Amino acid sequence: MAKVESSPVGNIIKHGFVWFILGFAFLPLYLMIVISFKTNEQFQKNPWFFDPIKDWQWQNWSSAWEIVSTYISNSVFVSVLSTSITICIVLSAAYVIARYRFPGRNIIFYLILGTMFLPGTAASLVTTFNLYDNLNLVNSIYSLVIAGTISGQVMGIFLLKNFIEDIPKELFESVQIDGGGHFAQIRHIVIPMSRSVIGVAVIMDFLSTWNNTIFPLIMLRDPELYTIPVGLLYLEGEYVKQWGEMMAGFAIGSIPLLLLFLFSMKLFVKGLGAGAVKG
Repeated sequence: MAKVESSPVGNIIKHGFVWFILGFAFLPLYLMIVISFKTNEQFQKNPWFFDPIKDWQWQNWSSAWEIVSTYISNSVFVSVLSTSITICIVLSAAYVIARYRFPGRNIIFYLILGTMFLPGTAASLVTTFNLYDNLNLVNSIYSLVIAGTISGQVMGIFLLKNFIEDIPKELFESVQIDGGGHFAQIRHIVIPMSRSVIGVAVIMDFLSTWNNTIFPLIMLRDPELYTIPVGLLYLEGEYVKQWGEMMAGFAIGSIPLLLLFLFSMKLFVKGLGAGAVKG
C-alpha cells in the first residue's frame, strides 16, 4: 500500500490550527497566573504580561490560601464521599441489570435513562429546597453529598451496563463454581475488567460534584461550609475587587482538578476507547 505523504503547506496549516486552538484554551489560564502576582495598580498598568520578578506580589497567594483552603477541604470531602457512594450504587445496579433476565428489566433500565430528561437543579430548585428543608438538611454539607450521589448514577449505570453485558458469562460461572456470590463476582470479574470504564464514571461524577455551584449556593448558610465554587464567588469582595488575590484563589482552586486530570487522563482516554470498542 502506497504511503500518503502530506504536503509542507498542509502540515503548516494543521499545526497552525492546533496552536490556534491551544492558544484560546490556555489564554485564560495564562492571564490568571499573570494577574495573581499583581496589585490592582500593576494590573491596570500591565494586564497582559508578567512584571519583573522582584515586583511579584507573593502575598496574594498566601492570602488567597487562607481564604480558600477551607473551601477546598469541603469540596474534596463532598466530591470524594458522594463519588464513592455513587460508584457502589452504580456497580450494583449495572451488574444486576446486565447479568440477569427478569420481568421488567428493560423497563427499569429505560426508566433510569428517562430520569436524564427530568428538569435539573435550576428548574426544580423550589421543590428541592422544600424537600431538603423538611428533612432538616438545609445548611448541611451532607445535603451536597446526597445531591451529588443522586445526580451521578444514570450515566454510570448506562456505561457499565453495556460493558458488563459483553463480559463472557463463563467468567461469572467460574466464580460461582468456586462458591463465590454476587459480591465476589463484582470484585473479581466486573471491577478488574471494567476498571477503565469505572474510571470514566468516577471522573465524570467527581467533576460534576466539584463544579456544582447553584445547589451549594442555595443550601448553605454558614461560610465555613462553602465549597470552592461558592467560596470563589464571595472572594470577589463587595466593594473593591482585589484582582491579584482573586486570581490566586482561582488558581489554587483549579489545582485539584489539574492534578486529577494529570493522574487520570490515561485512564480516562482508555475508558472512552474501551466503551467505543464495546459499542
